[in-house]
This record gives sequence, structure tokens and C-alpha cells, in this order.
Amino acid sequence: MILLQSPSRFLLQILKDRVVSGDKGVDIDCHTVEFDDVRYHIQFSMRNPKVMVLSVALPLAPPEAILHDGLPLGAIDAIKAAYGAVVQILDPPKDCFDVTMKINLTKLPTDEEQRNVVLTRIASVREVVLGAPLKLLLRHLASKTVAPNVDKLVALVHRPNESFFLAPQADKVTVVYPMRFQDSIDIVLATSFLQEFVEARRTAALNNAPSCMWSPVPPLELKGVNADALDANAGFVTFVVFPRHVEGRKLDKTVWSLLTFHAYVSYHVKCSEGFMHTRMRRRVESLIQALDRAKSDAEKLKKLVHGGSFRRLVCANINQTCI
Repeated sequence: MILLQSPSRFLLQILKDRVVSGDKGVDIDCHTVEFDDVRYHIQFSMRNPKVMVLSVALPLAPPEAILHDGLPLGAIDAIKAAYGAVVQILDPPKDCFDVTMKINLTKLPTDEEQRNVVLTRIASVREVVLGAPLKLLLRHLASKTVAPNVDKLVALVHRPNESFFLAPQADKVTVVYPMRFQDSIDIVLATSFLQEFVEARRTAALNNAPSCMWSPVPPLELKGVNADALDANAGFVTFVVFPRHVEGRKLDKTVWSLLTFHAYVSYHVKCSEGFMHTRMRRRVESLIQALDRAKSDAEKLKKLVHGGSFRRLVCANINQTCI
């Protein structure tokens, strides 16, 4: 299975092109959308070609999601910690956006390898902003503590008007996803995919992975949650994350995997649907070819039956009989 990458390829390519082009850049004013829920507005001006203004619009948060000044908990601190002096947060952000940043490319490291690391991190702004509260909770799990002033059940936004839930404890964090899909075919494929996903987790090769469960009804961890937040047509997926899953460099990978789990499932559902459509088209084409071959054989037989050679043979047999 294919794992989604954290940096936005479109945003990363623009940044690299601008660094390479030097002062010969052109005005850029473009919009792009990632995973159908996070929208970017990228601006460069020829008057200041080494400064990029990046505005980010996050998914619309449902009522149960935890926000601080319109942003996920800890998002501002996460941006400052990730980018340092390279990025300046503009307050207020541009209209219709949740956060606007001014990125000064002249403050990038001179070493090419280090510079590429910073550019990749800037292109991963989705993970930095949306993953801030998730990383905060999992960082406490790594130290086997619970973050202070946090409820027993935390709702975090990951899609427009949709949340996933975390039940933090000192020795584990339980993560629950209500899975929703709009298309009826996607619902059937996703339900089957998720059940196979749970079965695959039970193989010996994945013993160290977080435990995974699927249920058609809300698990006990979601007891008392608003019914609208539990309106899932493809069931509920539960992961149990332990401290060993967030140690050291594993933390960023775990945060990204949990943050984009729904997008991961949607991607493979669409791939499965496309694969089946391709197989169906090939099957139809093979049946059409078989029918065309049968039609050609029937036409040859018809010509043989009604052809002149057959008629001459019949007449010869009649003459011999009459003699």
C-alpha cells in the first residue's frame, strides 16, 4: 500500500524553483488544494522576490473540535518551533484564511542539504498546523504522562465538519475515527477495506504496530459524544498507540499517519474502484472480440452453404440420380 507524503509537492516545487531562480523570479499568485480540505494561497512579488506570503485555510471545524483563537491547540507555537526566524506569522491573517505567514528565503541555511530540509518542512505546513494538538498529546505519551488541562476525550478536526477522537492516558492513547463517505460504492469498498485492514494487522510481521479494531457501532470510548459526531456510514476504526510508537523519530511519522488516515483510506478506495473499472472494461473488450470472431465464423459458414460450389455439387448429385 502507498503511504501519503507529508510535504505538498506543488508547494515544495515552487519554493525550490524560487530559490534556484535567484532574483529573476516572476509574480506568482496561485491557489492549490491538498486532500480536498486544506487550501493554500501562494504569493510572490517581483518587488521582493525572496519573500513568499503563504496563507492556509484549514478544514471547517465541527462544534466538538478543540480550537484556540480559531486554530488547533498549539498551532502558533508549533509554527515558531518548526521554522524559527525564516517564518513570520502575520496577524490578522488574510480574509477567508486561518493563518498567513511571510517566509523570508534569504534566511534559509547556506548548506544545500540543510536548506532542502527547511524547505521540505515549510511544504509540510499542514502537518505542523493540524498536527500540533496531536503531537502535544503523543509527546506526553512518550514520557508516560498526560497533558495538563486536557479532557478525557479530545476531538480534533481532520476533515471539513468531521473530527476524530483521542482518549489520552499515561500508558496509551486510544484514537477513534468515525468513517464517513458520500458515494454508496465508496461506503461498500471502504467497509470491506477496513475489515481487511484489521485482519492484516493480526499477521506476525505487524506485531509491533498499534492494535487496530473496526466496529459498525461506536466504541465505548465515545460514550456521551453528540450523536451528530457519530454519524458514520462505514463504521468506526480504533487504534491504540503505546509509548514505543512515539519514541524519538517515530513521533512525526505517527502524527502524520494518524492525521491523514481518512485520506489514506479514501486514496486506496478510489484506487480499488479504478482497478475494478479497468478489469471490467478489459473483460467487456474480450467478450466483444469473442462475439466478433463468432460472427466471422458464422458468415463464412453462410457463404459456404449458399455459395456456387455447393449448388454445383447438389446439381451433379441430382443428375447422377436421374441417370
